[in-house]
Amino acid sequence: MRVFGIFGASGCGRGIMPLARDAADRRDSDRLVFVDDALAGQTINGHAVVTLDDFMRIEAASRQIAIAIADPATRRRIAARCDALALDYFSVRAAQSVIMDDVALAQGALISPFVTLTSNIRIGAHFHANLYSYVEHDCVIGDFVTFAPGAACNGNVHIGDGAYIGAGAVIRQGTPGKPMRIGAGAVIGMGAVVTRDVADGQTVIGNPARLRIKAAGAP
Repeated sequence: MRVFGIFGASGCGRGIMPLARDAADRRDSDRLVFVDDALAGQTINGHAVVTLDDFMRIEAASRQIAIAIADPATRRRIAARCDALALDYFSVRAAQSVIMDDVALAQGALISPFVTLTSNIRIGAHFHANLYSYVEHDCVIGDFVTFAPGAACNGNVHIGDGAYIGAGAVIRQGTPGKPMRIGAGAVIGMGAVVTRDVADGQTVIGNPARLRIKAAGAP
């Protein structure tokens, strides 16, 4: 028996589990579980929820995990725990997604229905692409990047590790000699229209996207 774990039994994980369950390479003997320390002991959408420690105790010929947590920083911390246990990762891709020419996806990618990745794209580990998001040609995307539903990344864009692209956000196309750059850990707000580079760690909102200025005492 092989065992596969979806780490995270909240909204993101519940959206990924059916895709993992329907994967063409699954065998009848395979076991699929949620891994979630906070919700362990429950059964959610027909699948047992176990702790990470209990996942490691399941008798299996092999075990693999996919991290279905939308927040990039949290996903990175969980990956560090899994790496320490020498766990292997698997990717999940919806049958309704479209991946065209020369697209390189590193381990742990989660590709939801109606996502499109066009051509000549390089994407790092543990990428999340939610419903109806797309990445156009000649983009380079780092590790632990999240695209929320409907996020639009046009051609010649470079996105740093751990960036979060909000629902319905649009990133303007760059050029081969001057790609648009979204920095590591940057957050692009829901519906933002990004027309210029965003530095590491910045949060931008609005149309056109501008740096979010926090009011005194605001979180």
